[in-house]
Amino acid sequence: MALSFARKRLAVSDASTQVRSRTAIAILCFVAVYGVIGGRLVQYGMTDVETGSHYAVNDRSMASRPDIIDRNGDVLATDIRVASLYGEPRRIVDADEAVEALSSVLPDVDYKDWHRKLSSGAGFVWLRRELTPRQQADVLALGIPGIGFRTEKRRFYPGGPVASHILGLVNIDNAGIAGLEKYIDDQGLGTLQDLGLDVGTELAPVKLSVDGRVQHIVHDVLTDGMELYDAIAAGGVVLNIKTGEVVAMVSLPDYDPNNPYNALDKDRLNRMSAGTFEMGSTFKSFTTAMALDTGVVKITDRVDTTPFRVAGYTIKEFHNKGSSLTVPEIFKYSSNVGSAREADMVGVEGHKAFLTKLGLLSRLNTELPEVAMPTQPHEWKKINSMTISFGHGVATTPLNTAVAAAALMNGGWLIQPTFLPRSEEEAQQMAKRVVSEQTSEYMRELYDLNGEHGSGRQALVEGYGVGGKTGTAEKVVNGRYVGDKRFNAYVAAFPIDDPKYVVLVVVDEPKPVPGSGQGATAASNAAPMTGAIIARAAPLLGLTPEFGDGDDALLVSY
Repeated sequence: MALSFARKRLAVSDASTQVRSRTAIAILCFVAVYGVIGGRLVQYGMTDVETGSHYAVNDRSMASRPDIIDRNGDVLATDIRVASLYGEPRRIVDADEAVEALSSVLPDVDYKDWHRKLSSGAGFVWLRRELTPRQQADVLALGIPGIGFRTEKRRFYPGGPVASHILGLVNIDNAGIAGLEKYIDDQGLGTLQDLGLDVGTELAPVKLSVDGRVQHIVHDVLTDGMELYDAIAAGGVVLNIKTGEVVAMVSLPDYDPNNPYNALDKDRLNRMSAGTFEMGSTFKSFTTAMALDTGVVKITDRVDTTPFRVAGYTIKEFHNKGSSLTVPEIFKYSSNVGSAREADMVGVEGHKAFLTKLGLLSRLNTELPEVAMPTQPHEWKKINSMTISFGHGVATTPLNTAVAAAALMNGGWLIQPTFLPRSEEEAQQMAKRVVSEQTSEYMRELYDLNGEHGSGRQALVEGYGVGGKTGTAEKVVNGRYVGDKRFNAYVAAFPIDDPKYVVLVVVDEPKPVPGSGQGATAASNAAPMTGAIIARAAPLLGLTPEFGDGDDALLVSY
């Protein structure tokens, strides 16, 4: 029994010894690990840094971005390597002398700020990012100890401002902050950059639906038009009505993304997608389509166009063409009263529902981040419906208007716009029918009528059938419409017998051209600018001109 008890005491003693041994080993491991970490921290703190790489914490300046190319493969945005200047204050012998020398070869040196940085005793400080090769060579020739360069990546846009509102911007660290540059980051590139997984990585280019050649034409025509008509702004879009692809889009004034010092100025707003405007008589396209599609009128019907009063206001014509007009005449002569009568026949709720169905009251769903929400009356009353029928009372974006017009031209299908390539098959899968094929056919005929014999005559291009609708909207200043300040637009489709593209041009506050005999309405500026775009762009879009023998016989039947 005594032997058994002794054995038990020996077993307990061995177990205690094992526990103490394991505890000691664990303590030694923790001490060793944290000793190594502490030693490395002390080492880093006492070591002079030869380069600035250790101090570039979470630096995305070396992050790769994919090239952005147009539909033909031409580069719209790419990365280039640039040198950025840094200092190592611990190695600077004389901060005063260093700053004095640098200021002799670099412009706009902030002497006080650079002296503070170089005399701070820090291991690393940025002095100036993105120097030119000549500036880098001049600084190197100074031979200042503690001054060095780091190669970074900078975004370069070969076209300068031509596609600035589409491409957008990156910041100093090469991260997208606007336009499709931001869209690309939001698709996952930004996360890769934050994790440092894309440095030195060759990324596949991002291909756009934009045609760089057509983009240049639109930019060129709008720039000339702004100058000719002394306008404060202009914009234009070319839209493929079969796919919803944006082939070109320009808003002026713009900015150069290579030097975006004024990109945030108020007048540099992307008016085509991020600005909302009353689109004037272009809205009569949607009023007429609504009346025809709901069946309240037939294409051959006559409508009373005598002035009438609603809620204390008189609805009247700008140019009276008679006490009644046919539906085609209402469109051709741009009758306010006729359009208001059509809307009245549909009713307030039906009118609102139709514009909503066309997407004119909703934010567009597209890749571009800068997209505005259209505005409408908080409560629709009869007077609101009357004025909205001819383009006053609802403010929408020009891009919204072009997309809705495309639906009237392509057989009745609303297709959300895209800045990326999309096939007709892919577009049809997401398309929503908004009007019947018959209504779409009627609208093509009415666009043709107005293009040939109405306000769109100055947009005609020989060999290409161009139809469309003008809009001349008085602008609201201090809550009142001002007759001599206009926002003009022309929405066109071509070739009108089988439309492939919609072109919309807007001109903000144009003035008459002295000696031209023309006024400041859309027919005198937005229409001819649209014609100029089509004349130059149509051959590049693969459209062959056709020459007929006379007017469409349909016009005679009306």
